[in-house]
Amino acid sequence: MNGTISIRINELTKNFGATHALNHLSAEFAAGSLHGIIGPDGAGKTTLLRIVSGLLHPSSGTVEYVTDGAQTAFESLRPSIGYMPSRASLYPDLSIEEHMVFFKNLYQIDEHEYARKHDELLAMMRLEAFKDRKAGALSGGMYKKAALMCTLLRSPRVLLLDEPTNGVDPISRREFWELLYRSAAENILIITATAYMDEAERCGTVHLIDSGRQIATGEPGALLEAEGAKDFGDIFIKKTAPAAS
Repeated sequence: MNGTISIRINELTKNFGATHALNHLSAEFAAGSLHGIIGPDGAGKTTLLRIVSGLLHPSSGTVEYVTDGAQTAFESLRPSIGYMPSRASLYPDLSIEEHMVFFKNLYQIDEHEYARKHDELLAMMRLEAFKDRKAGALSGGMYKKAALMCTLLRSPRVLLLDEPTNGVDPISRREFWELLYRSAAENILIITATAYMDEAERCGTVHLIDSGRQIATGEPGALLEAEGAKDFGDIFIKKTAPAAS
């Protein structure tokens, strides 16, 4: 599917027994932008991404997908959504090259398109010299880049990333964000979840969530100024501190 895709979530809730992972969460994710879902562990970030990707169903509320201004059924754009989970997603005994062939067959990508994407992505990720290395032998940063490359192989219009830089060294984190900026420049909607507060300022729009609720949203610089905060940790403390009795 061509065209830009935006997503709206309305009063989204998700309960796992007595645990309320999402609590009437509403947000808008504009097409062709880089959005950050920022929050501590247990805030509901992974649950939100799994619902948006179609892996989970909400307990209540709705997710709306809009293509070029027209509401679109999820099933028709499912192939346009790429999801990179936080947990290990590659087979440790397969090489990077073998993973690319595996996902080519899984996504049914034609040979001409695959040849182009294969060389383009290896060069973008700077993994040409490591394409025969098994995933289990990759460093943390190389592993994340290889996983992103496999996700981008199908040319998604929406990219959902769950804690993509968790456990990655500072240099690899910077390189990873450069890759995201290159993807965003191609008018892809990117939603990335992270607990790293310093990464919030790298996003075009941030959505701060805690206990399944959105506590603040906006352009990072404008949000910090509006809240009178020096960093996003300050905003979380301000918004989540218990009221004085």
